[in-house]
Amino acid sequence: MAVTKDTIIMDVLKIDEGTAPFFLNIGMHCLGCPSASGESIEQACMVHGVDCDTLVNQINEYLASKGK
Repeated sequence: MAVTKDTIIMDVLKIDEGTAPFFLNIGMHCLGCPSASGESIEQACMVHGVDCDTLVNQINEYLASKGK
């Protein structure tokens, strides 16, 4: 399973809760709030001033290493 910039953050967390630190590290500390439930990775990156492609690649590398 791979994520894209359009993947909703809550869906990423449902795939693997171990992805939470990737979002916490960009300053997104309210992973359970309504914004995270409907916000895409790209939207979160724009709000937090983070390169979206880099974050998506990091998450996908993590998921691939776990066989997900």
